[in-house]
Amino acid sequence: MEYSKKRLLPTGSVVILKEGSKRLLIYGRKQILMNENEPKMYDYLACYYPEGYINPDHTFVFNHEDIESTVFIGYVDKEEDAFAEYLATV
Repeated sequence: MEYSKKRLLPTGSVVILKEGSKRLLIYGRKQILMNENEPKMYDYLACYYPEGYINPDHTFVFNHEDIESTVFIGYVDKEEDAFAEYLATV
């Protein structure tokens, strides 16, 4: 399956960002954060792998185009397929 900004990777996927060396575990998608008093949507929310969530200072938001490589693709079933289709409309 082709993953892109339109079809996001499922939660549980592990990626390495461009110019990054540490693997990140995706645990959220389509996250809205305030940047300079303006809301901005990011494709992914992630934490270090294999450590997992440590605290807010060790979480990362990024967009699909920031991914250098995909190490592992998370679990996909019918429910994920339906949710991915919904996310494509957001």
